[in-house]
Amino acid sequence: MSTDTGHSSAPTDGKWGLHQPEKLINWGHRAMHGSVTATKQIVQSYYTGDIQFSYYAGCSTGGRPGLRAAKASERSNFTPTRSTASSSHHIPPPLFRIIADEMTRQCDAQDGLRDGIISDPDGCSFDFNRLLCSPGNKTACLTAAQIDTAERLYSNYLDTKQALVFPGISLGTDAAALSAQPSTLGIDFLRYWVHNDSSWDYTTFEYSDVLLSEKINPGAATADDFDLSPFQNRGGKLIHYHGLADNLIPAGSSRYFYDQVYRALTPKGIHVSDFYRFFYVPGMEHCMGSAVAAPWYIGGGTQSVTGASHSVPGFADPEHDVILAIMAWVEGGTAPDKIVATKFRNDSVFAGVESQRPLCAYPLQAVYLGRGGIKDARNWECVEAETDRARRSGSGNVFAGLTGESG
Repeated sequence: MSTDTGHSSAPTDGKWGLHQPEKLINWGHRAMHGSVTATKQIVQSYYTGDIQFSYYAGCSTGGRPGLRAAKASERSNFTPTRSTASSSHHIPPPLFRIIADEMTRQCDAQDGLRDGIISDPDGCSFDFNRLLCSPGNKTACLTAAQIDTAERLYSNYLDTKQALVFPGISLGTDAAALSAQPSTLGIDFLRYWVHNDSSWDYTTFEYSDVLLSEKINPGAATADDFDLSPFQNRGGKLIHYHGLADNLIPAGSSRYFYDQVYRALTPKGIHVSDFYRFFYVPGMEHCMGSAVAAPWYIGGGTQSVTGASHSVPGFADPEHDVILAIMAWVEGGTAPDKIVATKFRNDSVFAGVESQRPLCAYPLQAVYLGRGGIKDARNWECVEAETDRARRSGSGNVFAGLTGESG
């Protein structure tokens, strides 16, 4: 089954929520729950016997209600910046390519290979000052004011007490789409759902708007109870993935979700990896696609390539197909340590496979073994990231996914 969550609109148009609290509740959680309940009744009335397994797949807003149904989710924060085109802090779209290229130059080789794909942005100590204009470079560079803006975009948004409000976008992500004005998703969220005022101006945005959005919680879409033990107790399994080049919902938000679940359950003696695996997808943008030819296709919710009606053509197995992976876990007890992502040439099955690479269950990451073709997944190994080794030794400081359960 699938649902429109009770309304029809363009993906980035939030005007339908103006003074419509019931529609927002439908969007937030009620439409999904009601649709699933009705579908199960239809299935049980048609087939003989009880339903044995139930699966859910989704991404972005499709992934959020899946996590909420599992009793937790991230906060629904879309926060606009205040840099306008007339501001000295404004970064014109062409300069974001220069920023991304410098990030690639500094951060690319951490997985043992320079291939244009940043696999560990958290482990890169990026120096923004390398982008500063100088007497010998006055065009392909940033002013000091523009560097301040760039640092804000790629850094976590903190409140007045330095507590996390929402993660910044990952190093290497191209933020050019955000340079003209903030995403209409964030503007409409605040304008029509929080303030209920069609004349609200995003350039007046202040931290108080964040506090108000948390207080109102439109549609009751946010759940901050990260105790997934009820889901785990009934045999539920969760595969959660997020593109590291996502410029709409920062990948760090999924990392935050995973960490909070881990911290809630580990003291209870629950091994999180027994029912929940989280995967970063290096180079993947929002839910699908990659501007740097990184392998990203795993047959996930909302993912599509030309010539594929389902699964991963030529690789319809749990190692390459995330839907089959969670089925193998729920029904056969085989947990996925890695999922091999595929990049088809021109994102078309008919053009053949360009490259494949393993996605590793967090906190592991794929590292090139130094031999054989780099486009062959067999020449990569899942190892622990340097940043996570440092964190566990004390020296260092989840919206797409799938769920499945018995019954």
